Amino acid sequence: MSAARMQACFGAWIIALTAVFYAFPAISMYSWAAIGFSAAAAVLVGVRVHRPAKPMPWYLLSAVLVSFTAGDTTYNVLTDYLGVANPFPSLADLFYLLVYPMLAAALLVFIRSRSGGDNRAALLDALVPTAGLGLLSWVFLISPYVRNTDLSVLDKLVSTGYPLGDVLALAMLLRLITAGGRKPVALSTLAAGGFSLMVTDVIYGLRQLDGTWQVGGPVDSGWILFYTATALAALHPSMRDLTAVRTPSTIVMAGGRRIAVMSVAALIAPAVLLVEDLTGGVDDALMIATASATMFLLVVARVSGLLQTQRENATRERTLRMSAADMVAASDESEAGRALTKAVTSMIPEGEPFKMQYFRFDAEPGEATGVLITGRVHTGDLPRHIAAELGDFEWALYGEMVTAARGIDGPKQRNLAYLAADEELLVEVQPSFEALMAQGTMAIERISLNTEVNRRASEDYFRALIQSASDVILIVGDDEQIRYASPSALPVFGRTDLVGTSLFRLFAATDHAELRDLLSQVLTGRGPRDGVDLNAVSGDDLLLQVECTCRDLRDDKAVNGLVITIRDVTERRRLENDLAHQAFHDTLTGLANRALFQNRLEQAAAVAGKARGSVGVLFVDLDDFKEVNDTLGHAAGDQLLVTVGQRITEVAGPINTAARTGGDEFAVLMEHLGSPGDAEVIAARIVAALSEPIEVSDGHGGLHLVSGASSVGVATSADAAGISELLRRADVAMYVAKTDGKSTWRRYEDAMHEAMVSRLEMRSALIEAVPGDQMRLRFQPIVDLPTGSVIGLEALVRWQHPARGLLGPNEFIELSEENGSVVAIGGWVLREALLTFVGWRSSPVGGRLRYVSVNVSARQFRTPGFVDQVRDVLQETGAQPEWLLLEITESLVLHDAEQVWQDLRELRDMGVRIAIDDFGTGYSSLSYLSQMPVDVLKIDKSFIDDILHSAQQMALVETIVSLARTLDLDVVAEGIELDGHRQALVDMGCPYGQGYLFSRPATVDEIGQWLVAYPAHR
Repeated sequence: MSAARMQACFGAWIIALTAVFYAFPAISMYSWAAIGFSAAAAVLVGVRVHRPAKPMPWYLLSAVLVSFTAGDTTYNVLTDYLGVANPFPSLADLFYLLVYPMLAAALLVFIRSRSGGDNRAALLDALVPTAGLGLLSWVFLISPYVRNTDLSVLDKLVSTGYPLGDVLALAMLLRLITAGGRKPVALSTLAAGGFSLMVTDVIYGLRQLDGTWQVGGPVDSGWILFYTATALAALHPSMRDLTAVRTPSTIVMAGGRRIAVMSVAALIAPAVLLVEDLTGGVDDALMIATASATMFLLVVARVSGLLQTQRENATRERTLRMSAADMVAASDESEAGRALTKAVTSMIPEGEPFKMQYFRFDAEPGEATGVLITGRVHTGDLPRHIAAELGDFEWALYGEMVTAARGIDGPKQRNLAYLAADEELLVEVQPSFEALMAQGTMAIERISLNTEVNRRASEDYFRALIQSASDVILIVGDDEQIRYASPSALPVFGRTDLVGTSLFRLFAATDHAELRDLLSQVLTGRGPRDGVDLNAVSGDDLLLQVECTCRDLRDDKAVNGLVITIRDVTERRRLENDLAHQAFHDTLTGLANRALFQNRLEQAAAVAGKARGSVGVLFVDLDDFKEVNDTLGHAAGDQLLVTVGQRITEVAGPINTAARTGGDEFAVLMEHLGSPGDAEVIAARIVAALSEPIEVSDGHGGLHLVSGASSVGVATSADAAGISELLRRADVAMYVAKTDGKSTWRRYEDAMHEAMVSRLEMRSALIEAVPGDQMRLRFQPIVDLPTGSVIGLEALVRWQHPARGLLGPNEFIELSEENGSVVAIGGWVLREALLTFVGWRSSPVGGRLRYVSVNVSARQFRTPGFVDQVRDVLQETGAQPEWLLLEITESLVLHDAEQVWQDLRELRDMGVRIAIDDFGTGYSSLSYLSQMPVDVLKIDKSFIDDILHSAQQMALVETIVSLARTLDLDVVAEGIELDGHRQALVDMGCPYGQGYLFSRPATVDEIGQWLVAYPAHR
C-alpha cells in the first residue's frame, strides 16, 4: 500500500473513532483508548514501511502515544469504574508526566540529525520565545499551584510538572523548527501535533484551576490532533529525512517572521508586569526579572553572534575581492590554482584544520565545457584515492568544471577542487567557496580562451610571416629534392613550382661544390651553417648573390627535412661596395679622402724605404675660400671645390693620388718621385692652374667668376724622419706660402719651422695683448679734397710686442682673427678712439673734426651684443653717435644679410654712420649698393695707385664715384700719395681722401701737433 493511501485510511479511521467518542459517551473510554493505541501502532507501521536511518525517536514517539493513552485509560478506570472523583495525583499522572521526557528525547534526536546540534543562532532564536512562554506558564499555571496552601507538596510537584514539561517540549520543538534547511512534510506535521499538545495542556491546566474540567469536551480534540499528527508524520515518506544522514545546513539569517516572534516574546515580561500591576499587585517580580534578564542576555548573545558573522562575512568579501584581482592577473592555470588556494587559506579561521586538493581527469567527449557544479559531499561517498587525500574529515565542499581540450586532438579536462574541514566550518564558508569557484571557473575559461586565441594567432602569425617573408624558405629531403618552397621564391627565382626540383638547379655550377659542403656539414651533425654566399640563377638566367642558411630539422615531425633559407643580398653587396668606396673617397669631389690618402702614403713610404727612394706630399689650401661661401653661399663654394679637385687631378696625373683632406684643403701624393724638383714642378703647375678664374652659379641664376687661388706646401720623404714628420713639413710649407702673400708654393725648409713656431707664439701672445696694455692707437687724417681741410680721423691699431717692438696690423690682425682675440682688440680700439676723439672735440684744435673712423672686423661685428656694446661705449665716453663712423668689409654686408643689415639699421637709427672699407675688392655687384644700409664708400688703395697711368682704372674709379653720388653716399679714397692722385679725384668729383700725401698714421700727440701745423686746418 502506498504512503498516501495509508495516511488516508488512518485519517478515516481516526475520524470514525472521534465520531464514536463524542456520539457515545458511555463507551468513550474504549473509543479514546482505540484512538491513542491506533496512533501508536501507526507510528510503528511507518517505521517498518519507511525504514528511517534512526528509528529510535519514532519508537519514543510511539511510546509517548502509548504512555499518554495509558494515562487517559487509567484516569477513566479510576473515575468510571472505581468511582474516584477527579483523582489527583494518581497513577494516571505518572503516565502523563512520562510523556514529556520521552517527547523531549525524541525531538532532541531529530534536532541532532537536522542541525548537527551546534547551530548557536537557531538555539538562541528558539530560547527567546521559550523564555517568554515559560514566564507565562509560571505566572498563569505554575504560580497558582505554588501559592495554593490547600495542596500538598506532592500535589504541587505534579501540578507544576505539566507546565514545566510543556515548556521543555516547547523549547525542543522551537529548536527543531528553527534549524536551517528545507522543512519536510513530516516535520511540519509533527510540529503541528506538538503545538496542539501544548495548547491543549495549557487549556486543561486553566480548566483544572477553575474546576470546570470534564471529559468529553471540545478540549479533547486537541489531544486527538496530537495523536493523529504524530501518526501521519510517521506514515509520510519524508519521515526518513528527519533522521537521514544529513548534509551540513546553511546558516539561516533571522527573517521577518522570526524577528516578529522574538520581539513579541521579548515583550511578554513587561506585559506581564503591567497586567499584574494593574490587577492589584506584582506577585512574580523575581520571575519577571529573571525572565527579562534571561531574554536580554539571549538577545545580546544573538547580536554578538550577528556581529561576528558580519565581520567574518566582511573578511570573506575582502578575500573574494583580492582573489578576484589575483585571478584576473593569473596567466596560466597553475597561477589561478595558487591564487584560489591563497584565498581559501585566508578565508579559513586561523587554527582551523582543513584540506584543499585539486584533481584533473579526462572528461567525456560530449560533456559541456565551462559549466560549474558546486555542493557538499560526504567523503565516504568519494572515490577512495580522493577520500584518502582529504584526511579524516567527514564532509567536503567541491567545485567541478570541464574545460576545453588542450591542443587540437587532446581530450577535455575535468577539473575538481575539494575543501575538507569541520562540517560547521563548511556551513560558514560554503557561499564564499562557491563564489571562489565561480571566479576560478571564469579565470580558467579566460586562460583557456587566451591560450587558444594565442595559439591560433601564433599559427596565423607564422603563416603570415612565411607567406609574406622576402626570404625564400625551402624544405629539402635527404634526396636533395625540394619538398616545399615559400611563395617568396617567385621574385627571387622567377617561379614557384620548385617542388620536386633538385636543389642544385637553383645555383650556378661554379658554386655546387660550396653548396654540397654546406649540406654535408649540416647532415653530418657538425652544426648549422650561417651566411654562406652563393650565386643563384634566377628565371631570367641572371646571377644573383644570395646568402644561404641551413638547419637540420629532420627530427621535427612537422618538418622532417633540411630547412634552407635563401636571402637575396645582391643589392646589399652592391651597397656594401658603395659604402666601402664612400668610406675612402670624398662624397663631393670623388677624390680620395684623408683615410685613403694616409693608407696609400704609408704603403708608398714603405715601398720607397725598401727601394731607397722617396715620396712627395703636396698640401693645397684655397686662399680666401671663406669669402666665396660668405658672399655667394655654400652651393657656389661646393662648385668651386669640385672644379679645384678636377684641376688638381689633371695636373697630378694618373700615377699620383689627389685627395681632399677636409674643407678647402687638398693633398697630392707623388709615389714615383724621380727627383725633389718633380714635386716643385707639380706644385707650380697646380698654383698656375688654380689661379685661372672659375665660373660658379649663385643659385639664383647669376654666374660669377671667382678665384680658386691656392697656397701649396711641398715636402719629400728624403729628409723627413717618418710619415708624421713628412705631413707636418708639408703643412708648415703651405702655411708659409699663405703668409708670403698667397697664390704661391713653398718647399719646406728648416727655417720655416722656426717661423711657424714664431707664428704660434704670436698667436698665444695676442691673448694677453689687451689685458697687458700692449695695444697702441695711431690716427690718419681724412681730408676734404677740394678744400684741404681735415674733417675726420681714422683710428688704426698697432701692437707693442714685448720682444719684437711695434707691429703693424698686417703682422697680427690675421692671427687675431684666427684665435678670436680680434674681438677684445676691436672693443679696446673703439673705446680708446672715442675717448681720444671726445678730448679733441673739446680742444680748439680739434673742434672742427666731424668724426672718428673705427675699423670693425667681421668676427667682432657678428659677436652677440655688438650693437649694445657700441651703445654702452658711446654713453660711457660721452661721445655723440654722429661722431662715430664704423668701417666694415664688403663681404660682411653680403653674409647673413638679414641679421647683419638689421644690426646696421639699428646702428644708423642710433646716429652712427657706416662705411664699407676697401670697396671694390669683394665679389659683390655694384647693384647691391642701392640696398646696403651704409653711408660711406672707401675706395681701396689698389684702385688709386694706377689712375694716373691706366684709363681703365680711372674709368672704374669714376664709375664708383658717380654711382655713390647717385645713391647719395659719401666717398673716401684711400692711399693718396701724389698730388696728381688728389687732383684727379677732385676732377672726377670725389669729395674726401686720405693717404701719405697728407699724413702717415701718427700718435695722438703727433696728430695734435700736425693739426696745429697743417695749413688747411687752421
